[in-house]
Amino acid sequence: MSKLDEFLAGDRLDDAVFYVSDDYLDDDSRLREVGTETDNGVRLVLDGETGRSAFQAGTGMGAMEFAKEAMGAEGEITRSLDDGVCPFADGDDADAEHRVRFVFAFAEGQNEEVGGLYAEGDVVHAYAHCTCGESYSHKWIVGERA
Repeated sequence: MSKLDEFLAGDRLDDAVFYVSDDYLDDDSRLREVGTETDNGVRLVLDGETGRSAFQAGTGMGAMEFAKEAMGAEGEITRSLDDGVCPFADGDDADAEHRVRFVFAFAEGQNEEVGGLYAEGDVVHAYAHCTCGESYSHKWIVGERA
């Protein structure tokens, strides 16, 4: 089982996932050496602190500040955490103007006291930044998305 599969199964609750698209990443970036190449970029599954540091180094933004900003708009982020559907996309320009630049994700363990989704199971929080300049979020209960 890959680190990503373990993360998505709720087995790596202390880790974070950071994805950077080829459009945003330099060809000689060190992230290419330590991450897993995907069709359109590089994905890393790292312990939480290292993941937040890598995110800041790669984007110039603090991970939690980015997450707070992205929570303002709900979109759809793929389970592979390397693509999404920007909620600001207009059907005609979706491919040209709305591609994921980067994603940051983490998971929180089930917490019945908090209620809502958190009472139902572990929750994946994913945040994406689009080429249009907007950011958006998506969260789901571990195991509920295919």
